[in-house]
Amino acid sequence: MTEPMAECIRREARFKGIERFDKKVPLASPSLLGAGMDDISKLFESVAAEGEIHALEKEIAEYIGVNYAAALSSETAAIHMAVKLAAEKIYGSASGISTPDGLGKGGALYGRRVFCADMISAGAVYPVIYEGGEPIFVDISPVDWCMDPEVLEIAFERYPDVKIVIMTHLYGFPGQIKRIQEICREHRALLIEDAAESLGASVDGKRTGSFGDYGVLSFDSDKIITGLAGGMLLANDRYSAEKAKKWAGRSAAAAPWSHFDELGYDYGMSSITARLIRNQFKYLDEHIAKKRAVYERYQKRFDDDLMLLNPIGEGTEPNYWISCMTVESSIAFRETRSEREYTYESQHGTAAPMEILDAFQAFHVEGKPIRKPMHMQPVFRNYEQITLDGGRRTYEQFYMDSFLIRGNESEALFKRGLCLPCDVRMTEEEQERVIDMVYAGFE
Repeated sequence: MTEPMAECIRREARFKGIERFDKKVPLASPSLLGAGMDDISKLFESVAAEGEIHALEKEIAEYIGVNYAAALSSETAAIHMAVKLAAEKIYGSASGISTPDGLGKGGALYGRRVFCADMISAGAVYPVIYEGGEPIFVDISPVDWCMDPEVLEIAFERYPDVKIVIMTHLYGFPGQIKRIQEICREHRALLIEDAAESLGASVDGKRTGSFGDYGVLSFDSDKIITGLAGGMLLANDRYSAEKAKKWAGRSAAAAPWSHFDELGYDYGMSSITARLIRNQFKYLDEHIAKKRAVYERYQKRFDDDLMLLNPIGEGTEPNYWISCMTVESSIAFRETRSEREYTYESQHGTAAPMEILDAFQAFHVEGKPIRKPMHMQPVFRNYEQITLDGGRRTYEQFYMDSFLIRGNESEALFKRGLCLPCDVRMTEEEQERVIDMVYAGFE
């Protein structure tokens, strides 16, 4: 947005009395409380720096309530290792060396389908493609914005051969993981629980990341605890953790010389990243408390007839990582989106999500649209999506942009929602001004 455009927005009568922030109010910036550079500098002098990684793995495993953890470079790396482990366990193939089409072709999931949550990060889906698999996207539930168990059952009816499911807890608010776990067991499928956004959240007192056959965490720069990078694979058997670390270390085998007997990856976590995460991990409860306070202030001020926040599922305790809202006014907003552009028309009594986000930008506030569903992404558009209506491919009009499917909750959420600033350092006064801006958008 150019400054003249921002100035035009700030001069609108509905924003009268609201001042532009001198310093940007971030959505969720990296927080490195107590991260002493002296501690990090010592790593370069220590001959036992690898101990940082082992210590982090132990701390995280104990906190989540699993037996083992493998420190990796990212969430995508952890998902990739989980996918390979699941494929090895179910299909007897993980190396990608011995496949139906010969050396170097195929992948561990060659010709296999995997159920993935529709509202999930693209980085959690890429590994399915890396390994020659086909993702099938399962719609979300309006109850918690996560994978809908009822839709998952429909998916299994249509594709009973599927044996791997990847679900996520969107924005730190847990989904119906216990029911999904039951469904997977009924169909003898393995569950990969993507808890990248929900570190510290729980369901009936049990930490997210501990329900799946494999769990995944992320310590990326915007997460509630960060090492500015990093991921973690969680498992209850030692073999999975050790195998994942071997693959992540380029599959180097013990020998006097370099020796590789299967495919490997450069997915290891650095000792510096591990130290940063360990330094921050002790502040997790403090961060969650601050995130919860932000969510509750929005909840207190917002009018349910105009906007709603992330729903909290029964028996769940979120970590409140990202506070989001959906526009719920009885007056339909007018907004049109193409692949990369958008237009909207201002109306009294309602507000288009991008209209609110434009106002945020004009006043130096950071927000963003709710995640675009995977079935709408160009890279995944030709893959199947399952809703309460069944599969999209049931309909001849599947490839028409104007074709609407009843119960397409993920697409509806994307079109109605936006992520609100919820940084742990945001002051109450800053948040009150942000809330005033949201209400002004409805004028």
